[in-house]
Amino acid sequence: MSPPAPLAESDFLRLFVKNEEALRAFARVLLPTWESVDEVIQEASVVMWRKLTQLESAESFLPWAKVIVRFEALRLRRDFARDRHVFSEEVLELLASEATRVEEDRWERERDALAVCLGQLAPHHRELVLAPYAGGGQVSRIAEQTGRSVNSLYKLLGRLREKLVVCVETTLAAPVRS
Repeated sequence: MSPPAPLAESDFLRLFVKNEEALRAFARVLLPTWESVDEVIQEASVVMWRKLTQLESAESFLPWAKVIVRFEALRLRRDFARDRHVFSEEVLELLASEATRVEEDRWERERDALAVCLGQLAPHHRELVLAPYAGGGQVSRIAEQTGRSVNSLYKLLGRLREKLVVCVETTLAAPVRS
């Protein structure tokens, strides 16, 4: 009995495209990020192309390809482990915690600046700025009370919001007083 004929290049491409999603899912189980999955799939596809003559049949493509993906994923993980520039999990956790704390500090400063800026508005302007967040047609109610059109109030609201943005940015840019 003669050995099976190797797959044609076009057959390989069809099989690869057909199974790429399954290979990516398999690689994602082995790897921590989608970027590393992309790298492994790219390298594995090159290896598969070079070893195409080893593929026995179209039916055995997926198991064969998964072996190659697995070896490429292990190679990548070994490379990461050897790289002294890769942070340990403890360092990554510390960085993530610090980033979260910095983000919370930033939001707190922005909220404080917004409160200061809202306090600088005239009471009727402050009411208008807050009206869309109160729900229940508050802008329409203010329009009826003041005898103005809803459209004119929304235009004023846009100008007041721009004024608030400038005020908040200016407040945040000012040096922090201790």
